[in-house]
Amino acid sequence: MLQRLYVENYALIDRLDIEFSAGLNIITGETGAGKSILLGALALILGARAEAGALMQPDRNCVVEGEFDIEGYAMDDLFAAYDIDSQRETVVRRVISPSGKSRAYINDVPVQLAVLKQFGDRLIDIHSQHQTLLVGDSRFQTGLLDAVCGHDTLLDEYRAAYVAWRDACKALDALRARAAEHARNEEYIRFQYNQLAEAQLRVGEQAELEAEQRELSHAAEIKAALLSGAELLGDEERSAIVQVKETEQLLSRLGDKYSGGAGLTERLASAVVELKDIYAELSAEGERIEADPERLEQIDRRLDLIFSLEQKHHVESVEELLAIQERFGAQLSEIEHFDEALTQLKYEAERCEAACRQLAEQITADRQRAVSEVEVYVCEMLASLGMPDARLAVKVEPAEMGPEGADAILFLFSANRGGAMSPVERVASGGEMSRLMLAFKSLIARHSKLPTIIFDEIDTGVSGRIADRMGEIMVDLARSLQIIDITHLPQVASKGDHHFFVYKENKDGVTRTYIRKLTDDERVQEIAKMLSGSMITDAAEQQARLLLGFGE
Repeated sequence: MLQRLYVENYALIDRLDIEFSAGLNIITGETGAGKSILLGALALILGARAEAGALMQPDRNCVVEGEFDIEGYAMDDLFAAYDIDSQRETVVRRVISPSGKSRAYINDVPVQLAVLKQFGDRLIDIHSQHQTLLVGDSRFQTGLLDAVCGHDTLLDEYRAAYVAWRDACKALDALRARAAEHARNEEYIRFQYNQLAEAQLRVGEQAELEAEQRELSHAAEIKAALLSGAELLGDEERSAIVQVKETEQLLSRLGDKYSGGAGLTERLASAVVELKDIYAELSAEGERIEADPERLEQIDRRLDLIFSLEQKHHVESVEELLAIQERFGAQLSEIEHFDEALTQLKYEAERCEAACRQLAEQITADRQRAVSEVEVYVCEMLASLGMPDARLAVKVEPAEMGPEGADAILFLFSANRGGAMSPVERVASGGEMSRLMLAFKSLIARHSKLPTIIFDEIDTGVSGRIADRMGEIMVDLARSLQIIDITHLPQVASKGDHHFFVYKENKDGVTRTYIRKLTDDERVQEIAKMLSGSMITDAAEQQARLLLGFGE
């Protein structure tokens, strides 16, 4: 349950620190005093979106902190899932900076907003005024029926199966679309692949051909240079080799007369060996190289083919052409195996659908079994709230499988005996909607483990004996969970175990909202004011004491 709420710098709240207790907590105050602001602040620590404009003073952080007693509410799995220490007294904090940046913490561990919302959904159910309009919403009706069924694990299994089925269907649709596209383009793809394959390209080929082309194009010039060089090196009388050899012999005669002679002699001997090797290579290359117009023409044609393919495919190398060829080949292979892949994916989609449908049938059976309990409980509750002839019929009709099952849930309602049954949102008046919502929330509370429910003027549109009965229902609910009720009705307010008063004050030209817990005497005055208005009469005060059970 919510034990403490601290709010700083939010809307009209400068600083507020209030402690709540078990049982029925009543909150009253004049219209516009700021009761909704409290709910807005509380919503922040339950995962609601934050805006910098909500800050009272735009240059300070807004801080909202809630302390919860979670003992007995089976939340260890949630704490373990996000590696947060589970503590009986759990503190949830939200900080909003002037820039609008928001940070959230659970037991001082930073968490994402989505995580905060998961915890919030397990801590508090806030029934705001506009939620009464959700009575006719199919999602609310389905959720109510599921709460009575208590099949959360089954629903989680179904949702996972549904996602798997939809993913399989999307994959199958995507493959079918790709198969259709490839079928249209198969002739083009096959032509492009065959053209590249027939070219028999190989890595490095272009560079080799270009080098050979340059050589053949200048064969005569190259041959003359090589042979002339060989002649200069290898002439028998005054060649470079002969002269180096003679220099080596000359220095070798010096013996130990010249200390540097040995080193130079050795180097000259190495030079002679190297020059002889060069001479042999020049001679061989000179003899090898010959003009070959036919070969040059072959090379030119081959390079023209390569260049034309590169230009066609907007690339600059054979390697890129080979990559394109491989891609076309992969597409052809995929086309050839589409039938096999489609068969496999179709089987997978059908398998997932069957698993999903089996779980959906279990959910439908659970919901159909719960229908009677919902109808009987709500009608009995409405009878006690002054609607003895009210009837509620819950219809579970077949529908296409969706995220929540394969059912269309419809609540039909009639407030009068013999009246036609129609969708509840079309025929229920404001007061009837309030009573219906209280009956629904009461039923949900019986089947859920929520620590706290907050009612924001759920008693709108009722008064007198019916208001008194609504208060009794809240008292009954408060025996098993914490109820915080914002009300304008003295009959309901008088039933509270604890009573808080929200008010505004103007100080230094600034309006601020405050809340304080009322003493017994203050409760008498507040209930009396709710009965008679700002002028409290003796009769109103006496009636207030009777409502509060303080005696005459």
